[in-house]
Amino acid sequence: MTIIHNLGFPRIGAARELKRAQEAYWAGKADADSLLATGRALRARHWAIQAEAGAQWVPVGDFAWYDQILEWTTLLGAVPARFGQADDAPVELDTLFRMARGRAPSGTPAAACEMTKWFDTNYHYIVPELHPGQTYRIARESLFEQVAEAQALGHRARPVIPGPLTWLWLGKGDAYAGGAGDAAKLDLLPGLLAVYEQVLRRLAAQGVEWVQVDEPILVLDLPRAWREALAGVYARLAAQGPKLLLATYFGGIEHNLDVVRSLPVHGLHVDLVRAPDQQAAVLAALRDGQVLSLGVIDGRNVWRADLDRIHEQVRAAAARLGSRLWLAPSCSLLHSPIDLSLETALDKELRGWLSFAVQKLDELRLLRALVDGDADDLDRQALAAARQAVRDRAASARIHRRDVAARLAASDSIRRARAPFARRIAAQQARLGLPRYPTTTIGSFPQTPEIRALRRDWRAGTLGDAAYEKAIREEIERVVRFQEEIGLDVLVHGEPERNDMVEYFGELLAGFAFTAYGWVQSYGSRCVKPPLIYGDVARLAPMTVAWSAYAQSLTDKPVKGMLTGPVTILQWSFVRDDQPREQTCRQIALALRDEVLDLEQAGVTVIQIDEPAFREGLPLRRGDWAAYLDWAVDCFRLSTSGVRDDTQIHTHMCYSEFNDIIESIAAMDADVITIETSRSNMELLGAFEAFAYPNDIGPGVYDIHSPNVPREDWMVDLVRRAARRLPAERLWVNPDCGLKTRGWPETRSALQAMVQAARTLREAA
Repeated sequence: MTIIHNLGFPRIGAARELKRAQEAYWAGKADADSLLATGRALRARHWAIQAEAGAQWVPVGDFAWYDQILEWTTLLGAVPARFGQADDAPVELDTLFRMARGRAPSGTPAAACEMTKWFDTNYHYIVPELHPGQTYRIARESLFEQVAEAQALGHRARPVIPGPLTWLWLGKGDAYAGGAGDAAKLDLLPGLLAVYEQVLRRLAAQGVEWVQVDEPILVLDLPRAWREALAGVYARLAAQGPKLLLATYFGGIEHNLDVVRSLPVHGLHVDLVRAPDQQAAVLAALRDGQVLSLGVIDGRNVWRADLDRIHEQVRAAAARLGSRLWLAPSCSLLHSPIDLSLETALDKELRGWLSFAVQKLDELRLLRALVDGDADDLDRQALAAARQAVRDRAASARIHRRDVAARLAASDSIRRARAPFARRIAAQQARLGLPRYPTTTIGSFPQTPEIRALRRDWRAGTLGDAAYEKAIREEIERVVRFQEEIGLDVLVHGEPERNDMVEYFGELLAGFAFTAYGWVQSYGSRCVKPPLIYGDVARLAPMTVAWSAYAQSLTDKPVKGMLTGPVTILQWSFVRDDQPREQTCRQIALALRDEVLDLEQAGVTVIQIDEPAFREGLPLRRGDWAAYLDWAVDCFRLSTSGVRDDTQIHTHMCYSEFNDIIESIAAMDADVITIETSRSNMELLGAFEAFAYPNDIGPGVYDIHSPNVPREDWMVDLVRRAARRLPAERLWVNPDCGLKTRGWPETRSALQAMVQAARTLREAA
């Protein structure tokens, strides 16, 4: 019989219980016992869901208090010295939180570790900090405790751990300037592998049969030294007792298959959603007795699977492998909302097209029945419903709009090349009159409980339109007056009307739909609810103009119009899979272009179009980059084409590596780019320096993801470091991201210190 299994399950809870428990603990409103109890309850519930769906094993170790890489880093005892971790003491949960956030209920605050994107997803991880001679030990017992938890509940536990090469690849250190592929990091392997061996032996002693070892770097273009390291690594790990399932995802492994086929692992998982063409090569390379796990249900999108098509796809593998064929989602279901059954208010037709984590497990069960030919009456009914939903979606008249297709076909006729930057910036400075080291923020201000309650009551109909508008206007005025009071140079309206930087726009565009419970984790307690792009995208009416124009009317200082860019709206949505993503992105760009021109017409002189997901969309293999970068840059430029030279265009990017795509960043031709640099101590500016980036730059001078308030002298030092790399006359001073998640006391103190830092820099110039 074909085996079905799962690589990982969403950890946040259907009602975001984990988020609420974490934030209550951080705020001192709940104790550690309460937090730990929430974690145990969520794990038990999620294991039961997977077991009831017929999964052969339940994944253990996919649960994390912040992210799975940080969990493993702390298990290894790889805690930076600034957190005061004793060499022989266990790593406490509060130390993990301080590494992630800079502070926790106990322990001395310290600079948080760097955070960045998990491959090409909107999930984040805390970057391991590496240094030569680093030692490792088993410093946390959480993995073994969770295995015992699962076993006590009657489940067969399959631990999930990051592969040693992936963990090293993701790590950074001052001594490893070569980046992710720096072969010098491989010098740390012997000590690292010794701990991996200990972990596997302990799991074997607990009766664990299989361990899932995640090596997603196998879908990348690996340098020779890393490819050569694989054989020795897995020879050591395979000798420790448990069978190893080597899990790859987010792409194909054909280019590394010559190495992978020789590894002494007992099973291999590959992603057939992202790379369906690899199946034949992988099947041919499989050794006698080796298990092949095929990731055939999309773990990163929400559309119902075409089970008949997948059945046809895996038929040859099933005939050859029998019980050695395992079927699974393409990757961990971490990237999927939890349960579609909660969406009782969602449009019935659209709801029939969708599948969340719980439903994806049921799709696997039905697929197994198809493959094994043992579907019962209930299965046949469910399969008939699934087939009808796939047909209904393909034939639906609500997906395509003739006006959108016509406008897209004619889009070349509305493009207008912008003047050279030197001419534009002179015109903008004449209009704006900004000082040296101009100060601004990234856009959002704290979303207080009162603001959230306003939106909630308005949406529920208990607060009328006039009262809602009056309250939002009052909040905008408070934010504008605060910014004037502390002396910021370019203001924002604070975005009190916005629930989310993507959802807000999606609600005002055709082709989008929204869930009530479709939350996914981005990092830590930060959860997002991505919109669903199910059809052609068009702007129905102005979306931000009234609020931005009102804010500008309150002050003589420039107030930025704030938009989310086309690539980011695309990346941070669940995108239709029936047409190329490029086509959907161009539709969004045209809608945003209308908004940009309306903002300009309303007297808004500075317009920021955020693209934090620009690098996130980059294909994982370099050979595929050019095509993506061409259309991604073109979509941004399409959204800004048509503005006057003296209208200043900003963009914002955060938590990205820019070195290898800096030419494309420059090709976007934004007048000002603001970026995250505080956690990396201006490290990211190296790319802009080496390339001689021609436009203005705002390197973030403090980390908004930490509640720590930065000191003025620290920010002055950061900007001076930046000025040693880039012309001072092109530097802006700003936080590294929006302030939505912060509280007002820390925001006030931090921005006052930031403005004073800019004044200190001007006086010294």
